[in-house]
Amino acid sequence: MESSGRRSRWLWWWCGAVISGAVIVSCGGGGNSLKAEEKLAVSRIAFGSCADQSAPQPIWNAIIKFDPQVFIWMGDNIYGDNKRPFRLFGKERTIGPWKNVPRFVPASHQEMEAKYNIIKTTPAYSRLRRNTKIIGTWDDHDYGLNDAGKEFGGKNSNQRLLLDFLDEPQDSPRRKQAGVYASYTLGPVGRQIKIILLDTRYHRDPLSSDGTILGSSQWTWLEKELKGPASAITLIGSSIQVISNLSAVTRPLFSMESWGRFPRERDRLFKLIAESKRDGVFFISGDVHYGEITRYDCAVGYPLYDITSSGLTQAVEKVVPPSLHFIVRFLAWLTPNTMRVLSRRCRHKSCTYGQPNFGAIEIDWDATPVALKFEVRDINGLPVMGVHIPLSELHAQSTNSVATVKVGEHQRHCSLEVSLPWIVKYRLAIFFFCTVAVLLLAWLGLNFAAILVFRACLRKCKLD
Repeated sequence: MESSGRRSRWLWWWCGAVISGAVIVSCGGGGNSLKAEEKLAVSRIAFGSCADQSAPQPIWNAIIKFDPQVFIWMGDNIYGDNKRPFRLFGKERTIGPWKNVPRFVPASHQEMEAKYNIIKTTPAYSRLRRNTKIIGTWDDHDYGLNDAGKEFGGKNSNQRLLLDFLDEPQDSPRRKQAGVYASYTLGPVGRQIKIILLDTRYHRDPLSSDGTILGSSQWTWLEKELKGPASAITLIGSSIQVISNLSAVTRPLFSMESWGRFPRERDRLFKLIAESKRDGVFFISGDVHYGEITRYDCAVGYPLYDITSSGLTQAVEKVVPPSLHFIVRFLAWLTPNTMRVLSRRCRHKSCTYGQPNFGAIEIDWDATPVALKFEVRDINGLPVMGVHIPLSELHAQSTNSVATVKVGEHQRHCSLEVSLPWIVKYRLAIFFFCTVAVLLLAWLGLNFAAILVFRACLRKCKLD
């Protein structure tokens, strides 16, 4: 049986005032008890991404134990598109320079709906829904196709499916607009949290274009949201990473989607935040199948953090045997980075986490000054990395943003990966190709040695 506290909190979320898009949505009922609940401040927010509906999902128990007031889906809420197997040869080749068919293909409307239903009826997730406000955006696999942007033809149909999954009201503005972006203002005056969820798919230009991510209509909306009434905290949710520019140092081996692939668009985002004079802004993101916290100090007058949680079921270490996890962690440590927050709180030296995880945000409103915790937590709910700061550090007028870090570290978070010397920037690729070359030479050497031994034995046999 639910406790009275959880029951009343649920009533507040169900009937409370929520800003969706630019329209305030509310429902009747509640009376004086509703007004009392509206005075409650939000102090715990959980978020996550990359949940394969066909995989086991024990992580929901850890999220329930964290007891968040809000849970935010950050995209890839299902893996809706269908994936062909890796094939280097044959009639349908999905990899290699002679690839002749795409590896990912869209699923039907019925298939997508069935996949959403699997997640929605998962018992542990159903328990979370009963006591927690669920909001969210999408990424490529629930949008309908891997790495897809505005060119994808099934986006309108799949938008309806996502909003049904999130229990969005039928009269919600999100059902009438082009894209699933939305904003929510939660908590009482003085302790308000504004949550802005971006749509990085519906209007996005091709990855190689350095065009737009958000599109003109969403940019207009975002400017209005950021220049609107002030809030103590502003959380901006992007399905892809905002701060990290990791693709600049992992090519040509692989590249990930991020705002760093659209440098002009990211500069525009930072400029808009700075011009809005808005304090307390930070980002959350998903997509990459590992957890990470990044930071950029030279954009808006105070540090901008990006807490990445990925994924709830999908993670890089799950695709390799446990005996090889050390290789994944070594490569993560070897990869050049300037934005990643390195801390003693990290479970692994790389300060990335390649097992299933979720993001946790805690706000201690009663502390002086107000305290923030940004954490990535494991499948048992234990922190694997975290940043604990006063909210005052996220104020442009504050000197804490400089005073709380060493000068060298402050400068480190101002140098983008693209500006690194080439021998540093491409050291992962250099290491990979050197390793391949050494292994190839070793293989050739072993074969040559085997041939010599064979000839020696043959000669000896003839003499005998």
